[in-house]
Amino acid sequence: MRAQSSVTDTNAIAVTAPREPLLVGTGQAALGVVAFSLTFPATAWGLESFGPWSLVAVRGVLAALVAGACLLLLRVPLPEARHLPGLAMVGIGTVLGFPLLTTLALQTSTTAHAAVVVGLLPLTTAAVSALRTGVRPSRRFWTAALAGAAAVVAFTVTQSGGALTRADVYLFGALLICAAGYTEGGRLARVMPGWQVIGWALVLCLPLSALGTAVALGHEPVRLTAHGIAGVLWVAVGSQFLGLLLWYRGMAVVGIPRASQLQLAQPLLTLVWSALLLGEHVPAAAPLTAVAVLVCIAVTQRS
Repeated sequence: MRAQSSVTDTNAIAVTAPREPLLVGTGQAALGVVAFSLTFPATAWGLESFGPWSLVAVRGVLAALVAGACLLLLRVPLPEARHLPGLAMVGIGTVLGFPLLTTLALQTSTTAHAAVVVGLLPLTTAAVSALRTGVRPSRRFWTAALAGAAAVVAFTVTQSGGALTRADVYLFGALLICAAGYTEGGRLARVMPGWQVIGWALVLCLPLSALGTAVALGHEPVRLTAHGIAGVLWVAVGSQFLGLLLWYRGMAVVGIPRASQLQLAQPLLTLVWSALLLGEHVPAAAPLTAVAVLVCIAVTQRS
């Protein structure tokens, strides 16, 4: 009887828990999405000054230096050995793999097209999370997520004429590896502050980033411009560090599947930035896709 009472009390606490932490967590994850939405336009700017390999390596070094300085100033202790495999996966997925594959794609793809393809990331993250953590979202959640993904796929196929390009292959690979990094980062953010998750992941990748910088700068020309400098600074500090800091903090509060669905809005925000910052043409189907995606976000959040 006592055990049954304890279970009942725990359930009552969970049901009556204040909504403020969920709102704060959702807001943090949403700010992370806004930071991410500027990544592709900033990468396009960065490619004006750097080659693709140089850009990815330099952004990794700069972000690691910022993260390392924060960890040193705040005297953060070294992560426990049991967390190192997870941090390594975060580094492979979000520090190295996703930036490299998307940067290679943006050599031949517009930022608008790339943004829409990467719109599949929420569904990919939810699927990887379910496999990794054993959490099973509701049927309504999956229905809404699939509907949002279908809208993104329809938009992509319409704009590309139904043919996949090498850039699309890079982008789909980026989806898988980034989803794995997001899942591990969200899991670790439950046992350590989110900014430390991405901070240590960046520091762990610093040797590879530094070596890559030395090699890439020796083989790729550098033509510094205002756009190029602004682009590499944003992807290094804004997207790679601050964006992921907010994202992992929010994900730890609201859960990986729910937070991942907020990214359905990312491609649409990127379309806006692409038009404003790069002068790219926004397809006429974008408003319809925006409405469909926002409805799906509302449903997944309520699920």
